[in-house]
Amino acid sequence: MDGRRPQTRFGSGAYQLTDETPVYVISVAAQLSGLHPQTLRQYDRLGLVSPDRTAGRGRRYSARDIELLRTVQALSQDEGINLAGIKRIIELENQVAALQQRVAELASAVDGAAATLNPPHHRAVEGDGGLLPAGGMSGPVSGPTG
Repeated sequence: MDGRRPQTRFGSGAYQLTDETPVYVISVAAQLSGLHPQTLRQYDRLGLVSPDRTAGRGRRYSARDIELLRTVQALSQDEGINLAGIKRIIELENQVAALQQRVAELASAVDGAAATLNPPHHRAVEGDGGLLPAGGMSGPVSGPTG
């Protein structure tokens, strides 16, 4: 998908349609992914793609699920990877994404803590003919001449 998140409004409330919104029934998902509906059921049983369920237990696929189905098919057909291997690849990719998110959260927390503990300060330093910002002079220091 291109990352855009279209919004649709119904009635007085707002409903946001995203890549993760389960909207496609199995027959439409099969057409969009180029797979047979029975293949989608098998992938669901194996845990490769887990669509949401309606109250009546019908499967509802999101745009993200459709993309994942296409990826599974490409890995299987084009790369010759078996379904167990594909499942492991998906698990590892999800784990990497979660770890990257966690690293970003921790980096933000560290930056916030560092800013709190070390606020910017401007300590005056006596220099040649005036006061300089903290850190001193940028050039070599020489003593008084004469």
